[in-house]
Amino acid sequence: MAKIKFLTDSASDITEELEKKLDIQIMNFKVAMGDDSYTSRIDFDNEKFYKMLDDFDGIPVTSQITAFEYQETFEKLYSEGYTDVINTTINSKGSATYNNAVMAAEEFYSAHPEAKGKFTIYNIDGESYSGAYGYAVVQGAMKATKDVPAADIVAFMKDWIKNCVIFFAPYTLKYAKKSGRIPSAAAFVGEVMGLRPIMRIHDHAIVTETKVRGDKAIVPKILDLTVKEMIPQTPYCIVYGNDESVRDEMAQAMTKKVGYPPVECFQIGAAIAINAGPKVTGIIFKAQNK
Repeated sequence: MAKIKFLTDSASDITEELEKKLDIQIMNFKVAMGDDSYTSRIDFDNEKFYKMLDDFDGIPVTSQITAFEYQETFEKLYSEGYTDVINTTINSKGSATYNNAVMAAEEFYSAHPEAKGKFTIYNIDGESYSGAYGYAVVQGAMKATKDVPAADIVAFMKDWIKNCVIFFAPYTLKYAKKSGRIPSAAAFVGEVMGLRPIMRIHDHAIVTETKVRGDKAIVPKILDLTVKEMIPQTPYCIVYGNDESVRDEMAQAMTKKVGYPPVECFQIGAAIAINAGPKVTGIIFKAQNK
């Protein structure tokens, strides 16, 4: 009988409710703010972190999840009798976390050759951020409750991730310019003239798709871009930050446009907010021919 464990990191922005309901294990990124170090989801929730971010003048920094942490986790899950571990990580082009997980799996099998064929570690590169891979983890965990085989679940998750696109907009580029981790946004000019970049995330890359003038134009433009690419009648998710009114505006507008509501809303946590800023809005969807 298969016993599957779903593992991901805190940048997946999966809610605590779903984490507990589906027994998903989340490995939390560390965040340094000056001389102080915190563990996301443990030392603060999103609301507290947004306040900390607003009060902090410097540049917060996240640290990767190490190979040692993964190896310890794999050892523990093996000892607990799991047959499969499906681990999905943040974009490998934005963090060494995925490569560390792969390295840890190799070290684990080197130390436990007897585990091959009995304990399978699937490491999946999320290729993106937030709910773009968080949704895949949630759906995968739901499939596991219906006894779908691990290999089939992994195939489903990889297909979603490969074809997933996010269109999103930060309402300020203050954080992108400070961190430099979103080069396309950090290099954007025109903010003083009221221009806002609409960013696209797909296949590991973040690029500026287009720009609009003024905050009120953000939601309509993201909707137009999404509907042109989204496979009709497929699920979509909303991604948002510290402003729930923006989340609701996007959800209501998209529901009206396509005729059905989002399946999930993902509030960005510390790992994403330090680079994109706390106020963002966007849509996560499966695109055609990607």
